[in-house]
Amino acid sequence: MKNFTTQEKDAIRDALNAYCLNYISRNQAINSLHGISAATASAVLNSNYDKISNEMFVNIATQVGYTFDKWQIHESVNYKEMEFALSDAQMYKNVTWVVGDAGCGKTTAAIEFKRTHRNVFYILCSEDMHKFDFVRDIAKQVGISTDGSRLRDMLTDAVNKIAQLDNPILIFDEGDKLSDTVFNYFISIYNRLDGKSGIIFFSTDYIKNRMSNGLHYNKKGYSEINSRIGRRFFEVSHTTQNDIYAICKANGLTDPAEIKKVIRDAEESDNDLRRVKKSIHAHKRIIDAKKKN
Repeated sequence: MKNFTTQEKDAIRDALNAYCLNYISRNQAINSLHGISAATASAVLNSNYDKISNEMFVNIATQVGYTFDKWQIHESVNYKEMEFALSDAQMYKNVTWVVGDAGCGKTTAAIEFKRTHRNVFYILCSEDMHKFDFVRDIAKQVGISTDGSRLRDMLTDAVNKIAQLDNPILIFDEGDKLSDTVFNYFISIYNRLDGKSGIIFFSTDYIKNRMSNGLHYNKKGYSEINSRIGRRFFEVSHTTQNDIYAICKANGLTDPAEIKKVIRDAEESDNDLRRVKKSIHAHKRIIDAKKKN
């Protein structure tokens, strides 16, 4: 692991400070972070780096949205559509399910929105998530202590805290991965936060088939969830070659021939932006190596 320069540590400190400003209090912000004590956060915020390990700086940077590669976000049409859905859900306390291609930038848009707005709580969902994990992650994001708490008490404390905030929003990324048991538990959360918080899900269009099957076979909870998202999904536009061209330019790849190679490579992966990012980095390294020879 690299040793960070003082300038890099200062940048992580500034990102941590910005993260804290998006919460009502510094303590609440620190409580929302995993594996970072109040003492450690205070030391970093006060530029007392001597006893802070490189691993801890990486941990802090990852959780507060600081990126080491200085990747520039291109505000494509689909990015702006996702930003609109997030802003609309937060302002009007709507429940929205956003559907987009794999690798179209859903997670990037969600994390950037959290980084730049107050009272935004981001939960990354997974197949192995149980009800306790689901509620604990919400409570942790809100800054509620989860040590020794019962599921019901944890949920009540988290919901009460969220309901007191100004235009809060819960973002559930990869929501289509939730099991039916956890999926149904969302109804309890919605009922408690109806009219008090925005709620937004991000996923691939797999959720459309899952919802259709759930409704067809009258599976528990699907009709209620479908109703709560307005019986429709918010579908974002596909990534285009123009978007990829703009991403290349924004991230320092300016040679037309190299950009064409990135675009051709992207075509083979359905314009997956994760593949595009790797391709741009690879072509930039090749160019730098040629310059040195």
